[in-house]
Amino acid sequence: MKRITIFSLLLILGLTGCAETPNDENLNQTTVETNTDYQNTEDDYNAEGVYDPFEGFNRAMWTVNYDYLDPYIARPVSLAYVDYVPSPVRSGIRNFLSNLDEPASIINSLIMLDGEQAVTHFNRFWINSTFGLFGLIDIATAADIRKPGDRAFGDSMGYHGVGNGPYFMVPMYGPVTLREGVGDTVDGLYFPLNLLTFWQSLGKWAFEGMEDRAALVSQEPLLKDSPDPYVFTRDAYIQNKNFRATGGKSIEEEPADEEYLDEFLDEVDDY
Repeated sequence: MKRITIFSLLLILGLTGCAETPNDENLNQTTVETNTDYQNTEDDYNAEGVYDPFEGFNRAMWTVNYDYLDPYIARPVSLAYVDYVPSPVRSGIRNFLSNLDEPASIINSLIMLDGEQAVTHFNRFWINSTFGLFGLIDIATAADIRKPGDRAFGDSMGYHGVGNGPYFMVPMYGPVTLREGVGDTVDGLYFPLNLLTFWQSLGKWAFEGMEDRAALVSQEPLLKDSPDPYVFTRDAYIQNKNFRATGGKSIEEEPADEEYLDEFLDEVDDY
């Protein structure tokens, strides 16, 4: 799904939330108590760059996602897709959709001053588009031109010092920051993503989401064992975005729960 629609909704919700100040007498008492309950837990993570001004709303959306939408819709649908769709068909779909992102990665690699990776993305795109049936077959990898991590405009902004901005939890969609929302909108303007209709973009999002969700099944115990799954997911997400914004270089500050986050981040970064 094109994130511009969701992103516009988030901006409206954000402006509504900004109308309330901490001193507002009408501030919801339940939200205050909830934030107090989790204050000590959040201090244990302390991931750099976390800005969660709408935590009360985000926690409510997390409950919708984690307790209802994921176990009853996203997880079973994703596992059924992986279990019952033939592997060659899934591989072809995955390769084709991945190839569509290569031009955006070329431009963003250049913005991040990484000419070598830009050339790699360029070579992969023209080889797979020409000889791989528009990307259905990953000829480039077979030729030992392996795909580096995708580069998004949100990563490029982070590389040049733009912060993550407010963090949002969107129903069925998952976490997103202001920087990522803007970045994905810009990436959608690049060829060939700009040629996709709304329904084609929705299909791309759905297929990629099913692959990603199925791949994270093995990491579910990490989430269940964490003191606060919401904070764990939020900080792992921000930590991953911080890492991507460095161009794949290590960052000095690590979250306190490194033993939980390392494996989770590795799995997310692979997809």
